[in-house]
Amino acid sequence: MSTFSIFLVLITIVCFLLIIVIMVQNPKGGGLSSSFGGSQMLGGVQKTTDFLDKSTWTLGGILILLVLLSSLSFSGDLNDNKLKTIDEAETVAPKKETTAPATPAKTPATPEKK
Repeated sequence: MSTFSIFLVLITIVCFLLIIVIMVQNPKGGGLSSSFGGSQMLGGVQKTTDFLDKSTWTLGGILILLVLLSSLSFSGDLNDNKLKTIDEAETVAPKKETTAPATPAKTPATPEKK
């Protein structure tokens, strides 16, 4: 498994978690967090909105970091360097065409009839 595939799996997991955290929030305080006792308790956390806000920012930062790291580890098949190398090789040493020397065609000599 390549490093790019590992980053792809991690990015997918972080995106899924980020979707869940955002769906739980409601800017007016009437989201799923109010169903769990308002801002009293969610897993022992006193201020649910602060926890959700911090987790959103943290997951967003992790997502950006993973995307940047995955772009550094990506090595595609069609890389610009390979294409430039091929183009430079053709301009430096163009292909020589081999052609046979032109020889006059031999036509049979026929005497003219009058």
